[in-house]
Amino acid sequence: MTGKDDIKAPAGRRAYIALGSNLGDREAQLAEALRRLHARDGITVDRVSAVYETDPVGYVDQPKFLNMAAALTTERQPLDLLREMLEVERELGRVRNIRFGPRTIDLDLLLMDGAELATEELTLPHPRMMERAFVLVPLLEVLDEHASCRPAVESAARAALSQGKDGIARWTTITWPCASAHFEN
Repeated sequence: MTGKDDIKAPAGRRAYIALGSNLGDREAQLAEALRRLHARDGITVDRVSAVYETDPVGYVDQPKFLNMAAALTTERQPLDLLREMLEVERELGRVRNIRFGPRTIDLDLLLMDGAELATEELTLPHPRMMERAFVLVPLLEVLDEHASCRPAVESAARAALSQGKDGIARWTTITWPCASAHFEN
């Protein structure tokens, strides 16, 4: 994952996404999704969390997931960013047959600075993120220290972990070039 476009100057506002995969080379799918998002105009991947292996939620008759989170800087509006994320899913072979079923890649827009939205296509903040340790634990790793939602995310993550939700275990890390020195993993 190197090249002239790996490090771009941040512009725009902060967005946080969750990534998951449980089909094929899960780790490679996560890394490729990050690379493809970063290569798109108006989207910069600034920070990435560690990768966690987690039990499936909802539909449980499927392989374990690898999950992570990323902090982006984007010039895009929330729905436009979501549509780019869905296009990356399509490019990486995502098929939507079973709700909460197996997938090559899953990209969810969790939060976006200053955005509260409730449409048929997108709800921000993500309506179920506070219930899911597999989202909250990696999100805490990339969430800005002074983000107004940080105390609520920390509290929800502690509660989810204390209840043993999602069978979450640290798996590995994906090395990501940082946009600036203060964004190091």
